Amino acid sequence: MSFSIWIIIAVVVQRLAELLYSNRNTQRLLADGGTEVGKGHYPILILIHTAWIVAIAIMAPPDNRIIWTLVGLYGVVQIGRYWVLHTLGPYWSTRVIDLPNAPLIQHGPYRWIRHPNYVIVILEIAILPAALQLWEIAIIFSILNAGILIWRIRIENRALAKRR
Repeated sequence: MSFSIWIIIAVVVQRLAELLYSNRNTQRLLADGGTEVGKGHYPILILIHTAWIVAIAIMAPPDNRIIWTLVGLYGVVQIGRYWVLHTLGPYWSTRVIDLPNAPLIQHGPYRWIRHPNYVIVILEIAILPAALQLWEIAIIFSILNAGILIWRIRIENRALAKRR
């Protein structure tokens, strides 16, 4: 199997593990009195992210030249992803859950950036396909991701405004 396939498999396994973690956190947050806000954007978000990895898997030729420095950069971005997950801990979810008494997290990467997870997602969406020389996928999905993130950040900011 080619390195491209192994990279794609690793990303899929990572995403599935994150979804399991998110679902567990979401169920607990809801059980603690949280409510999901902005449900309408979520299926679109999932569709974009699923289509992104499927497009990469379909379009990546098994013998393509990998840009290893970008693979390394993608790995560094994953350190940022796990810093965010660690910082948010039980509050991290792929959904926007409003839990009235939850603290407003202001440590870790949240000391410097209001939405560090979205910075990481922006980088991932662009870097991974670029590392596999799939420039069109990097551009198209960066544009799609920007659109859904604008919508999602508005939803999240409204929910977070109550905690200031």
